[in-house]
Amino acid sequence: MPVLVVVVGTTDISLIPGISIAGASPELTHYTPAADVEYLLTGMPRSIPAIPVTPQGIPTPAVITRALTRGVPKLIAFAGGRVAPKVPYVDLGGAPGGDFRRGPALPKAAVETILDRGRVLGRELAKLGEVYIGESIPGGTTTAMAILIGLGYDAWGKTSSAGPQNPKELKRTVVEEGLKRLGGRPRDPVEALAELGDPVHIGVAAIALGVLEEGGRPVLAGGTQMAAAAAIVKALGGDVSKLSVVTTRWIVEDKTADFLGLMREVGVGDVKYSRASFAGSKYPGLRAYEEGYVKEGVAMGAALWRAEAVGLDVLGLVEREYEELLRRGAHGA
Repeated sequence: MPVLVVVVGTTDISLIPGISIAGASPELTHYTPAADVEYLLTGMPRSIPAIPVTPQGIPTPAVITRALTRGVPKLIAFAGGRVAPKVPYVDLGGAPGGDFRRGPALPKAAVETILDRGRVLGRELAKLGEVYIGESIPGGTTTAMAILIGLGYDAWGKTSSAGPQNPKELKRTVVEEGLKRLGGRPRDPVEALAELGDPVHIGVAAIALGVLEEGGRPVLAGGTQMAAAAAIVKALGGDVSKLSVVTTRWIVEDKTADFLGLMREVGVGDVKYSRASFAGSKYPGLRAYEEGYVKEGVAMGAALWRAEAVGLDVLGLVEREYEELLRRGAHGA
């Protein structure tokens, strides 16, 4: 039995208009991570009255993850955010991510605390067996690109988006402004994370490092953002050849990004992805996933991939969860 860890937090980058659709409005993106994991664990959000949706009303990937991981033990790690989840969580001791165009994204002390506590947590979790590590952070594909570039990778325009129109020029401008403020690339990994990062990518990487230190093989459960997490692991001395990444077909086939290219550049060779399709769903909100919306998040790809591997009726289970959501009136902006 694996254990699923979902690392949550926020970055003020998500408040930039047009940068993220992981919420009905930029302001609501700060509630999305908390509501995602509240729903994942309890079946109802607690920080807001409805599950997180895009401005078009398309539901959070937490719906899919919850439907397909009912028997999987879950742990929430709060890396730092404007809204803390109203369910039990492990506190990694971080801080909310700031807008790195205006100043450092995080205090250096917060980065070091997340790295320390995440590694401790990862070492303990490794003793339980296989560890999957997912995330929820609106604006995270932009901070992921900034982290990768800050660590020396060519990631310009290569991270994905929660919408079919990837705002790559806006992301480029935002990252360029952050680098201009710094006067160039940071000198070392911790400085890069403090200046250009966010708490969640650091938390994912720190937990993965702890699992590796205990002799485990962590599974990064996510899309192009996991290239940034893997790059952090590598920059801090971890062996990325022992990492696995599991995602969705929607991420791999996304022509506005380059998931596989980023994984090759960082050095992650063990990549798996779900072949699931929602094209036959009776619900427009689920069929929208086939149109380029959402694509990944809250470990959805890993949940789909694992469900397929054991022969579950993926679409049937997801639609039943969605129907329950509609029945309880928890779906809305």
